Amino acid sequence: MIRTISPNPNRANFGRCSACNVRSLSICGALDQADLAEFERIARHIHVTSNEALFTAGQIAHSVHNLTAGIARLYKLLPDGRRQIIGFALPGDFLGTAPSDRYGYSADAIGSVSVCRLSREAFTHFIAQRPHFLLRINEFAARELMLAQEQMLLLGRRTAEEKIASFLVGWRERLAHIGDERQTIALPMSRQDIADHLGLTIETVSRTLTRFEREKMLVIVAGGVRLLDATRATAMAAA
Repeated sequence: MIRTISPNPNRANFGRCSACNVRSLSICGALDQADLAEFERIARHIHVTSNEALFTAGQIAHSVHNLTAGIARLYKLLPDGRRQIIGFALPGDFLGTAPSDRYGYSADAIGSVSVCRLSREAFTHFIAQRPHFLLRINEFAARELMLAQEQMLLLGRRTAEEKIASFLVGWRERLAHIGDERQTIALPMSRQDIADHLGLTIETVSRTLTRFEREKMLVIVAGGVRLLDATRATAMAAA
């Protein structure tokens, strides 16, 4: 169930944004204290439970979303009903911007997720008054384009082994970017999610991970994998 914590319009500074652990990783990192207070005034803090939708492709894009905790699954449904996962959003990612008035993809929660949700109208007005903020948003748009290009390459002329190695290495780098540098690469998404992201079958994903384990490139552990031969995995990812 989606739970909303509404801002208090009578307070100038509520402190939640100032204390946010991912502020430096998000679009908010470009805001000073006065702008941050205004940003928090127009934001709603939303908590979403596992598998609940943040928004759905084709819906009118009334809101934008700043992910503050948890992981979201981003996907499109193909005409034949198959699902193509286009990415996984981490804390600090900005979701829901659309060139048209409707969302171009769907986003739902993997486990519990928290976001700051802002109405598109309020956010557009906020940006219009702060041109410098556009630089930060452009940085995020450029990163999103780079990830889309990498996804196109990933789905191209690569073997299943190269796809899975590339996913693991890339995911480890993204986790490190948000401060998670544990030896174990956390994989909260299901193997079916990984398969739908890489254009593979779940059987191929499971079989390949098992082969990697047998060849001592990694070990499968609860909640993820631990790379034993990161050099080989990186070389496969770069192929």
